[in-house]
Parts: sequence; structure tokens; C-alpha cells
Amino acid sequence: MKIRYTINKCFIALTAFIFLLAISCKDLGELNVNPNGVDPENADLNLLLPTMITGVGKTVVSLGFGHIAGVMQHTQHDGWSSGHNDYDWDNASHSWSGYYGILRNTDEFQKKAEAGNYEFHQGVALVIKAYTFGLIADLWGDAPYTEALQAESGTEYFKPIFDDQRDIYLGLLADLETANSLLSKDNEAYLNVNATQDILYEGDASKWRQLANSLALRYYMRLSAKEPSIAEEGIKRIASDPSSYPLILKAEDDATVGYIGQSPADSWPSNMVFDPDPSGDYMRVKLCATLVDAMQELNDPRLGVWANKVAIPLELVEGEGVDQIVDGKRQISQDIVDAYEAAWQVGVDFDQDFVGIPPSVFAASQYNLNPNLDQGVFNPHASQLNDRYMETHGDLLQMRLLSAAEVHFLLAEASLHGWAPGTAEGHFAAGIQQSFNAWGVGAESDTYIEALNFDGLESIIQQKWIASWTAAAEAWFDYRRTGYPDLQTGESAKRAALPLRFYYHFDDEISKNTTNAEAAISKLEPTQYKGNDVSNNSAWSKTWLLQGTNKPY
Repeated sequence: MKIRYTINKCFIALTAFIFLLAISCKDLGELNVNPNGVDPENADLNLLLPTMITGVGKTVVSLGFGHIAGVMQHTQHDGWSSGHNDYDWDNASHSWSGYYGILRNTDEFQKKAEAGNYEFHQGVALVIKAYTFGLIADLWGDAPYTEALQAESGTEYFKPIFDDQRDIYLGLLADLETANSLLSKDNEAYLNVNATQDILYEGDASKWRQLANSLALRYYMRLSAKEPSIAEEGIKRIASDPSSYPLILKAEDDATVGYIGQSPADSWPSNMVFDPDPSGDYMRVKLCATLVDAMQELNDPRLGVWANKVAIPLELVEGEGVDQIVDGKRQISQDIVDAYEAAWQVGVDFDQDFVGIPPSVFAASQYNLNPNLDQGVFNPHASQLNDRYMETHGDLLQMRLLSAAEVHFLLAEASLHGWAPGTAEGHFAAGIQQSFNAWGVGAESDTYIEALNFDGLESIIQQKWIASWTAAAEAWFDYRRTGYPDLQTGESAKRAALPLRFYYHFDDEISKNTTNAEAAISKLEPTQYKGNDVSNNSAWSKTWLLQGTNKPY
């Protein structure tokens, strides 16, 4: 797999400088202009593009390898874990200021593109805007959209209205339709395209067009429960006309960006080169038992790509008081097991290959008789991430925005409704094949697929969940609308159910735009898991997208 992240030292310095545009602000003008650093109006059009792309990509990783990987039980932390394992969130946990920072740069890029009549750049801007605004709508619900990014037009835009979540999705779908048209020409027809600065697709308009339509397919499926007629029309239009609506169908066309690994800012987040702390990000991330068990049951070879085998497996032996290392295994007797389970209220896993930490357990640091009881340290009896995740960069260390696997799983689900040509099972198999290709184990896909039992939507979403490794936000969005996979919380979770959204941030949103924020909060529908949250601004409240669907609970 090639890495599409080829940049020189000058660009590295520029990127670090422009990133200042996405940080720090004083009021709601932040949604529109930033008082720090150089105004993006003074930046060359093409030089804005890598910052926009990496801004989106790093956001996807921060979600899908961060707290949402904990929610979706891909990983667990065994140190400083409450936000990751237990959803211990509140109205200070997640801010959208960084998302609007990406949008400010993209808006300036779009204005420059329109002024120069650069159609390639206009299409790219619409795709990046649709991706970023889509994440905001997915994560929070109603949000500033039509009045966002307009503070320069007057003070009346300093406190923008929160558009309905539904209207945001429909606006994004209209923009993606426009992008499909703008990006439909041969590359030679476009002006001022700098392939070096396009670190995603190297100036290839056809690839950006595939991303636009694949993103539209994602959003149409997002609407399928609440607006089935709109979803049906959009999906049928895209799926039935591949010449007019090309899609990402091969892993080689996945929307991925690699890391260059020359500084902490441009390196994989769990690397131990710039963060060698033995209790740092790499060491405290362990595989979750939910994912490990599911993959082991299916003999899934991707597990070995993502995780190391346990360094010292546990072995149950006869006798009393036995606790010793023999031939690379830790032999323990039943009384040792009983004492551990009584003390920590969690079982012991004797698997000889891979061991994950169960979700939301109080004893994550102590799991499986870990001899070191400190937080976030090496556990010889649990699976660490594969060694590649200690590196700063590598072929498989990618910001994964959207994949061929996801597109095929979307088409499989659409086929269940009769909205896409082909069979659901055929697209399901293709999704698995493309995921295996993306992770370098394509040769093993046929045997794996042949052993599976296809059971409709549940099978599709389970495989989509597995395939979303390091991009778990999309699995969360699927879980919310389908209830699959059927994930259960553990005893230390903040609530007895998985969260459904991010809280609106008090300092960055509610306190600065109170009237509009409170209007949006009033439209949220609390669930029985709202708990002691003082308003409907709860991670266990339903946005419009879930209201009336009885999903996921």
C-alpha cells in the first residue's frame, strides 16, 4: 500500500503554522474567523489543502482510536480510563471548536476556488465541508450550519442559529451532488491543481468524485429510518448508475492519509518514539475482550495485524498455592484464581493467544492477574496493540476517512431494502474482501468468507464494526440506528447503556450562544439512562435522527 503523504520540510513548517488557525479563540466569532496567527486569506489556495485534509483525518483518528473505540469496545484503557472505558463525559468533555477550525480553512479555500473559477478545488471544498459538518451533526445533533462561518458579514452572525440535524444532512447531500458534477471532468480540464499538496488523492478528480458519492451513500443510509423515501431515492440513484455516480469499491482507492512521523504532530498518536513513557498512550491501550472474542470465534486473521499475542499466557494446573513461570507460561492453581476473582470481581482468561480486557471493569489495570498494579503499564497476560502501533508511521498506520469495505457494506444493507442492484450477501462478501485487502491479508479472505453464516443486517453490521478498526466513530453511528452489534456495558460504566451523542460544550457553545444552544437542547429527547444530567443536554438523549425509531434502545 502506498502512503499518499509526501511532503517536504517547508510544508511541514507551514502545516505546523497553519494548525494554529484551528486552536484558541475568545467568542462565537470562532465559528467564522480566528484572531490568532495569519489570516488564511493570505495563504495560497493549494497550501491550505493539506491542512484541511489532515485536520479531518486526525479528527477521525482521535475519535475512532480514542474514546469512541472504547464506546464500541474495540479497545480499553488500563490507566486513566474513565472517559474511554466508562463514558464519564459531561458538558466540558467534547468541543466542536476544532471542527469549525477545519471549516474556516475550508471556507476560505472555497472562496478562493470560486474567485478563480477552479472547479476541482470547489468540488474538493464541498466534500471536506460535507465530511466535517456531517461529523458535527452525527456527534452533537443540531448545530450552526447556514449561519456558521459568516462573522465577517456582521455581528448578527456571532451567535449563529443551530440548524436542525435533518436540514444539515439534506444540505450536505445537495453539496455532494454538486461536487459530483464539478469533479466529473478529465484531470486535464482543471486549472491550478497541485498534486503534491493534495495528500489524499494527488490531484485525481475521479478519486475525489468517488469519495463524494461514497460519502453521500453514507448519509443517505444515515437517514434511512427517519426519511426512508429520501434515502431510497438517493441510494437507488447512486447505486444504479455507476458511470454517473462512481464509488470507492477497491481498497486501493480508500480515502486514507499516512503519517510522515517526523514530529509528534505528524505521527501515529500511540507511538513510543516521541512518547516513550512506559505508562504512555501505547502501553495503556489494550484490546477489548468484546472485539477479541468476536474475531477469535471467526478465526479472523486481522486480529494478528492489530494485536500482539499475550507475552505470558496463563495456565491452570492442579495443586494449591501454585504460581510460577514454566516454559514461558504462568502456571496457577485454582485457589489463586479464586482469590483473584474474589478480590477483583472479574474472571480469568486462559486463552493462549489473545486476551482482551472486558468492557468497563473496575480492575482494568489489574486484569488477568497482572503482576504490576500500576496504571497503564505492560500486562504480560493481556494483548497489547501490535508493535506497529509503537511506530510513528507505516503502511498500515493511516487516517481512514472512508473505505471500499464501508461502501460495500452500505450496498449490502441497501440490497436488503431492494435499493441497490446485486445481492446483500454478495456485497457483504465484497466488503470483507476489501477490508482484508486494506489490512494486507487479502489472500485469506476466501476461506474466511466461506466459513461465515450470513444473517442479514446483523451480519453486515458486525463485519462493518470489525472493519472500522481505528475509525470506530462510524461503527458508533451504525450502532445507534441499528442496535448492532449488541454491546453491553460493564459495572464501572457511567450508565447502563452506551451513550448516543456528545454533550454540547458549556464554555465553547452554551455560555457563548445561550439562546440558540438552549433551543437545540430543548429538542433533544431524554432516555431512561439520562441519569442525573441537569438538562436534556445528555449523552443519553436522542437527537432527531433517533427519535421515534426505538433504536438502539
